[in-house]
Amino acid sequence: MFYVYSPYGHVFSGTLEQLRKTQALTPAARVRSTTSVATGLDDEMVGQGEANTQPSVHRVLQAYRPETRQPLTTVGDVMQRPSHVVPSNVNVREAWQILQNHRVGQAPVVNETGTLVGLVTRAELLPPQWLAPAVDDADAWQAMLASSVIEVMWSPVPSAHIDTDLRRVASLLLETGLPGLPVTEAEGRVIGFVSRSDLLKALATDPPLDVWS
Repeated sequence: MFYVYSPYGHVFSGTLEQLRKTQALTPAARVRSTTSVATGLDDEMVGQGEANTQPSVHRVLQAYRPETRQPLTTVGDVMQRPSHVVPSNVNVREAWQILQNHRVGQAPVVNETGTLVGLVTRAELLPPQWLAPAVDDADAWQAMLASSVIEVMWSPVPSAHIDTDLRRVASLLLETGLPGLPVTEAEGRVIGFVSRSDLLKALATDPPLDVWS
């Protein structure tokens, strides 16, 4: 199940096939490439003596026993929770700081009730027109940094339900060019985020991403 939200509220609920037939989404041309959320992998403590080496080997062997391999099939299996969010009442400078503080490339934008209204990425915060010679002065930059995040965010924005099939999420990301999707409850409250990096991590690590069934 997918949803679409904007500053005006709930726009759409339905399947991926139904979503493709709507005009609810902002054209993909508005999305620019950006650094997606880096979820990272758990670092193993190595080189610190035999006492640490044996547990690490044991965990590796345990992970590859057939009975421990549970396929990852839904958003809830891989999403980040809770998601870092950007309040809709902040300006561009403050939004930049939030992304920097959490070391992420994008975040859902929520209103005062925590309901999804948009998605902001580093690309939206620094659109190409801001690099034009006409704005190459301190006053212009200060004015742009003081503008509302609502003016630059991606909206309406799609989101996924926690039980949505991962392959459908991957299809939507490819079609829209988005770096990830907020995960919301039916009423729009953000509960997590699933990024391209999360999908790649699921594909590269154990337990396996269920890509065939």
